[in-house]
Amino acid sequence: MFSEDQAISELPDADAARRFRDALSPRIATRLRRDDGLYSDVLTLAAFSPLLATTLLQNEEYFAWLGRQRTVAGGRTKEELLESLGRFSLTNSTLDPQLLFSRFRRRELIRIFLRDIRRLATVAEITDEISSLADAILEAALAEARREMDRRYGQPLEADEKQRSRPADIAIVALGKLGSLELNYASDVDLLFIYSSDGMTAGGSRDAVTNREYFTKLAQHVIKLVGEGKGEGAAYRVDMRLRPNGSLGALAMSLADTVEYYRTTARPWERQMLIRSRSSAGDAGIFRRFWNAVEPMIYDVKIEAGEALASVRASKESIDENAKRKNSLDVKLSPGGIREIEFIAQALQLAHGGADKWLRSPHTLIALSKLADRGLLSARERSELSAAYDLLRRTEHILQMENGLQTHTIPSDAAKRELVAKRVLFATGAKLEKELERSMKKVRKVFERVFDTDALSAGNSVMPQTTRTEKSNAFETSDPDTKAAAASPPFAVGLASAPKLAERAESYRRSIETLDLRSLIFESLEPAVDLRTRLDSLRREWTAIYAAIGLADLNEEISVDRSKVLQTQLAETCLDAAMYIVRREMAEGPHAPIAVIALGKLGGQRLDLGSDLDIILSYRSNADAGVDSEQEQQARAAELFITTLSSMTRAGSLYRVDLRLRPFGSKGLSIIPDTALVEYMRTTAAVWELLAYVKVRGITSGEYLDSVGAGELEGEIRDIVHSRAKAIPADELRESTLSVREALRKRKTTARTGDIDIKYGEGGMLDIYFAMRFLQLRDDVQDDAADRSTPNTLRKLGSAGSISPEGLASFIEGHKFLSAIDHAVRLCVGRSTRLPIADTLAMTRIAARLKYPSPKKLLEDLTIHRISIRETYETILG
Repeated sequence: MFSEDQAISELPDADAARRFRDALSPRIATRLRRDDGLYSDVLTLAAFSPLLATTLLQNEEYFAWLGRQRTVAGGRTKEELLESLGRFSLTNSTLDPQLLFSRFRRRELIRIFLRDIRRLATVAEITDEISSLADAILEAALAEARREMDRRYGQPLEADEKQRSRPADIAIVALGKLGSLELNYASDVDLLFIYSSDGMTAGGSRDAVTNREYFTKLAQHVIKLVGEGKGEGAAYRVDMRLRPNGSLGALAMSLADTVEYYRTTARPWERQMLIRSRSSAGDAGIFRRFWNAVEPMIYDVKIEAGEALASVRASKESIDENAKRKNSLDVKLSPGGIREIEFIAQALQLAHGGADKWLRSPHTLIALSKLADRGLLSARERSELSAAYDLLRRTEHILQMENGLQTHTIPSDAAKRELVAKRVLFATGAKLEKELERSMKKVRKVFERVFDTDALSAGNSVMPQTTRTEKSNAFETSDPDTKAAAASPPFAVGLASAPKLAERAESYRRSIETLDLRSLIFESLEPAVDLRTRLDSLRREWTAIYAAIGLADLNEEISVDRSKVLQTQLAETCLDAAMYIVRREMAEGPHAPIAVIALGKLGGQRLDLGSDLDIILSYRSNADAGVDSEQEQQARAAELFITTLSSMTRAGSLYRVDLRLRPFGSKGLSIIPDTALVEYMRTTAAVWELLAYVKVRGITSGEYLDSVGAGELEGEIRDIVHSRAKAIPADELRESTLSVREALRKRKTTARTGDIDIKYGEGGMLDIYFAMRFLQLRDDVQDDAADRSTPNTLRKLGSAGSISPEGLASFIEGHKFLSAIDHAVRLCVGRSTRLPIADTLAMTRIAARLKYPSPKKLLEDLTIHRISIRETYETILG
């Protein structure tokens, strides 16, 4: 079972984790030992960040909060973080706002950093969420400051076009990393305060003042709330030096005055800085008016490309002079560092964005993609810059979360440098310095090509040297390795970093249809002598098989459906292997084997690459055993079972195990007696749970799981689900289904990227799934035990007359199309429900995978299918 000492020994800073464990209060230590997953997470945090370890020890209520948060997938939007801040304020009502904002930020960083070091999100997703956190705190601080200023001076007023009085407003404009949604853990926040117009306030407890004075005092108050600490440090360091006229300028300026400054006075680097600007808080309409006015000044069509590049190079050289004074490697400012990647993107946008508006984007990675699409970067350069950016930013995150300081420098001390290396790449064992040197050399090479001194002195820009192969379709190749590398960078990178794994995966690929998955998995466990070696052996063998399936899929040696069937079989084998490990580790053994009830994709027998395992754990209770002792024993077995499947070791991890659909959700038991599960479904389960359990399937394969019990439970639950549904009026069932579906759509589709969500968005896969399950419950059409796939279930509904022939055709064709896109995204980009519209190279890979001549044609067909799916969905559910 879970071993503290073993788990600690595998962490990059085992001593820090031990000190953290020894400092836990007895109450917290007891609670953590009942939740192995949470215990593993907090020990990992302690090994990565002494700052967050101290935060947890000083705020013991955060352990329970983290226990709830760690099971919730995905990041948080600004709106969700504002709601969370509101709840935090209610439970900490005695704190002054400065301390409240600082503590809230620190608490949220615990959750975000855990996702970061567990590799549960990309660098772009992490920095986006850190930026959203800053936006939320700035929005709350602005609201607090407005209340105070209005009380003192009354509401600020301005005159409209007809000279009628109306309220004036303000926008907080984010610049720099916050402006491009790339904020790191210890960044300053660079801000502008722009108010709508001059005028006078209405007067309050004091005399009326001009709008200029009001908004200046408002800005001062916001900066004080966010940027001045009270004992525990400020939430952020607020940097106002980038405002018009720098440190000598007014803190807040009217929209008209701000635009006039950039038109007549601003230096080139000040206009370049506005590439990464956006509305962070306040009135977004003011920023839109500002941007519409200054955008032509930033991207000036009259400036030659060479002149624009030379101007940016001059700015960069002044930064280089400061960096030269440092002896250590600086991941931000050293040659080939983060700043050079940002300058490459900004310089090429300035040089060519005047004539080509599509190139304009504040986000570095999106800008690189667009530049490559226009041929201003080669595909290789774009790939190398993006990979380097990922490594450099992850390294920067590790450096900063050591103690929460704004540092970018690799330690010169050998022991500290080794610790950083372990924290950055401990799961792969790569050498950090070697990887940084290799990546930064590639960045420097691109930088020198873009800013070629001789070419710039002649007023020219240097285009990338593109090989004939690159100019043709890079995805059209017959070589398996080349094809995999071109079509799927995630697979290519993983295999390139582990040659032995790649060799074994290639061997398995050649015989993919005849592989005995069970024999391979269980034979790998035979030599293992303890839990650690069993977990590592299982992960290494699983990874080789998983990669082999992916390679065969990429090379189109197996169909998409066959790939999903093999992934399902692999997961079921691993579930049985996990139970085998539980039996080996628990000397007394559980009173009964675990029965696994599958839902979601696993329930439908079509697990895909990167899918979670949606499962319920149960056991047949023993009437002769004590209830408490039996439940305690089964809970220990369940925790070890989940740890075996989901914990991160040096050899990686297998699956994310999702237990949120268990009775009573996150508040329920991790494993429940079969009688209690059946009773819950019969008397307590809500309509949304009936919808989820339509896809119930007991895992009846394997030797160590309770296959018989799982099969019996499946039958009982299925009968209950359909029996209860019969008793619900059709209109009530329809309204409940519609309510759950639309709530998911609204909650999950608030991203600001403009990407299309093919799962949660309108016309997405959930439209099909919810409509189909509603019809199954309304008309008592159960899944076919031999084929539980969505197309087969839809055909059953068609045969039963539950759906019209036109609706059936719409759903079957739409599901086929969306599933193909979803699978292609997983192969070519990684797990995501969103189609990465702004990433041109990724879209080209996806389109090529689906045999489309261009992303444009793919998107046209996607629009047609989404409209058709949504119309059928609305016909069924209203």
